[in-house]
Amino acid sequence: MSNAVVNGMAGAGGGIVAQIITYPLQTVNTRQQTERVAKKDSTLPPATSPARGTLVQIFQVIKSEGLGGLYSGLKPSLLGTAASQGIYYSFYQAFKNKAEAIAAANRKKGRGDGSPGMLSWLLVAALAGSVNVLLTNPIWVLVTRMQTHTQAERKIVEAKREALLKEASENVLTRSSLQDQLAALDSVKPRPYGTLQAACEVFNESGITGFWKGIIPTLIMVCNPSIQFMIYETSLKYLRAKRATRKQHLKDITALEIFLLGALAKLGATVSTYPLLVVKSRLQAKQEIGGNISLRYSGTLDAIVKMIRYEGLSCFYKGMSTKIVQSVFAASVLFMIKEELVKAYALVTNKSQKILSNVAK
Repeated sequence: MSNAVVNGMAGAGGGIVAQIITYPLQTVNTRQQTERVAKKDSTLPPATSPARGTLVQIFQVIKSEGLGGLYSGLKPSLLGTAASQGIYYSFYQAFKNKAEAIAAANRKKGRGDGSPGMLSWLLVAALAGSVNVLLTNPIWVLVTRMQTHTQAERKIVEAKREALLKEASENVLTRSSLQDQLAALDSVKPRPYGTLQAACEVFNESGITGFWKGIIPTLIMVCNPSIQFMIYETSLKYLRAKRATRKQHLKDITALEIFLLGALAKLGATVSTYPLLVVKSRLQAKQEIGGNISLRYSGTLDAIVKMIRYEGLSCFYKGMSTKIVQSVFAASVLFMIKEELVKAYALVTNKSQKILSNVAK
């Protein structure tokens, strides 16, 4: 089995475990990113302020939707994680092998030390990330829809309630009629919403192109894993070089060190690219919320302009603390498990080769 395939499968396995562990934080974070709250001088209708604190929001979701509310969209998310990590690591390793071959060739010509530089790591990660984004974006559109469905339905109900109260204040509705309609509104239960329903909704809204909503900020966000892997590979290279100068048996990097390097790399990447992630989530979430045009985005530029106009610059950093905790922990677990799986495969392969060699003798 090739090195690229081994890394792809190990990355997929690590990604699935990390996703399951941190998914509740991811669900809450997506809802935080897509929550519209107008700034004081905005013409956007005032919205109900979301609960403060990630833990408070987690308990509120459990209270109103049950534990399953924290895992909305988990099935397509696991599929997306497996596909995404598998595709990314396979192409990353393939491009990495090519970069290392080029660096080795340059060393023979008297240029460089035989290892790829920072620019090479950035390019390798960017190319692998672009392929990954183009192939898996439809899955993440569905995941975002499923994570924010209950939130969007609640906004629609709130808008209908406000419309009824406005009609009553203008004497269009009688008091008894208002009470009946409000009671009917309160009795409405959220519709069943699975992967198929999400896919049909996206297609009915925007056709086949709807599955690639948010593709522009997502492609720009390829720099996130690029920065992440640049930090990771550079730190790993430094640690191995430093370890090599000591006793030979201490040269191997431990799982804890991989965990910490993964955390450091993801932290740097997340902080620098978070606003793009918020824009992506806004574009992929349900647009028809309460029939208010200020809440709908026709594209990336439209989303950015409306977010600044109606909510202010702070909206680009909504839920960032939650994302940092979720993504850093997920990346740390992923890197640790991936490296251990690769080591385990190498160990099994070496033992198998020794056994076959002994049998041949």
